[in-house]
Amino acid sequence: MNTFDYVIVGGGTAGCILANRLTESGQSRVLLLEAGGEPESMWIPIPAGFSKLLTNKKYNWLFQTEPESNTRNRIISVPRGKGLGGSTLINGMIYVRGQPSDYDSWEASGAPGWGYKDIEPYFRKLENYEIGGTTRGKGGPLHIEQVRERFPIASAFMQAAVEDGQSMNEDYNSPEQEGFGYYQVNQRRGRRWSAYDAYLKPVRHRQNLTVETNAHVLKLDLEGQRCVGVTYRQNEREISVRAGTEVIVASGAIQTPQILELSGIGQAKLLQSLGIPIRHVLEGVGENYIDHFATRMNWRVKNTLTLNEMSRGWRLALAVSEYFTRKTGILSLGTGLVHGFVKTRPEMRAPDSQYFFVHASYANAAERILDKAPGMTIGITQLRPESMGSIHAKSADPFSGPSIRPNFLASEVDQKCIIGSMQLARRIVSQPAIAKFIDFEMSPGPQVTKDSEWLEFARSNGQTIYHPIGTCRMGEDSKAVVDVRLKVKGLDGLRIVDASVIPKMVSGNIQGAVMMVAEKAADLIIEDRKQSR
Repeated sequence: MNTFDYVIVGGGTAGCILANRLTESGQSRVLLLEAGGEPESMWIPIPAGFSKLLTNKKYNWLFQTEPESNTRNRIISVPRGKGLGGSTLINGMIYVRGQPSDYDSWEASGAPGWGYKDIEPYFRKLENYEIGGTTRGKGGPLHIEQVRERFPIASAFMQAAVEDGQSMNEDYNSPEQEGFGYYQVNQRRGRRWSAYDAYLKPVRHRQNLTVETNAHVLKLDLEGQRCVGVTYRQNEREISVRAGTEVIVASGAIQTPQILELSGIGQAKLLQSLGIPIRHVLEGVGENYIDHFATRMNWRVKNTLTLNEMSRGWRLALAVSEYFTRKTGILSLGTGLVHGFVKTRPEMRAPDSQYFFVHASYANAAERILDKAPGMTIGITQLRPESMGSIHAKSADPFSGPSIRPNFLASEVDQKCIIGSMQLARRIVSQPAIAKFIDFEMSPGPQVTKDSEWLEFARSNGQTIYHPIGTCRMGEDSKAVVDVRLKVKGLDGLRIVDASVIPKMVSGNIQGAVMMVAEKAADLIIEDRKQSR
């Protein structure tokens, strides 16, 4: 049986970072296990190619929620990236740090050492922000650019926001998040820059790093109260490996709790119901699931070209030619063009809602199928939802997806925020600066005016925007799964490093926060190794 110092379960965002950092010194042997394959699709480096990957089972786990009454018993898609690079292969590339108060709230709620003053240096460490600035990182492995393309309707939308009394903000990743402007994306010269590109690809040659793909982890191997290794399946063979120092689970907020439960770690009643032998009781496994729920308001527009027409026929042919010769044009766009971080009530201390403006509208939003006629969309999400759900194994079969129950819009605070956010978006679009482009509101439509009608629209049409966190959260209380050094409570040799450990939602897209967690975790792991010698 092969033995490594560290076995990393999951080659996604966090796994790529850990594989890089833990092998830098050359003193530790690291095995990285990834259930998916190599990132080989031609669509991955093309930013607009994300729409081709959202339904591709080779690069997407294609998870789905259970039907819930809060969202009218709809089954909602929950895409998660599959392959080296994880969700950074298929996401919209939007880079958001969040608000400083997000991380101070982590610390205040029982995660000392994770306040903003502690984690901000790790954002600087990972960033290579093209524009620069005194509060931003320069020279890190993750290339970050501001969206480069400019369109008249986008400028008009931002001017309409100013007319409504909103502010402009060139860098929402500075300590002040509020305002409107162009999104920042993890791209390099118009090409997607994934965690694989930034962290793993440059170090694949290291002699102390072994990477195994198509390696589906079946369980964590325990001896008493210590995790000693991992058993996985690869090419129809079951293989067991040992970890001399630690196993690090980095499979994300959806799959990490499932892997723990398949290994007998979790809630006693659940494990018994699935016929899984109980090895270690941790009641918090799979709980505290939080995600960003989004509605999309659409308008039919006029007097301009939108992506709906620009991505068809001869215009698409021109766009393809432009992208492959200059890496510019509509194929360099992801899911958001213009950002808005807004307060739904003026007296609020900080923005509670995020807007994603794009001059496109969708016939099928979940699969990103565009309308044929010109349109625009404002995607709307509450930044810090209070509603919590759960993610648990459905069976003892490691190849069966987990039960995902988001419990969206359960909180009255969440309901009021999503209603207020949509009303504010309509008000901005009614301003003079954008009037010449607006034909009519398609959805929810001008007939929707009462709070109850807005809420029903959200329940009937909203989707997750794929930011699951919290299912193995860090903390000091009895329901926390890991401590503040991300070690699984009550077990030796086992750590979790991914979105599942995040205790509270950050104000925006989560990939930046996950990268920060992995960078800080690498330092914690290396520090613990030195102290143990």
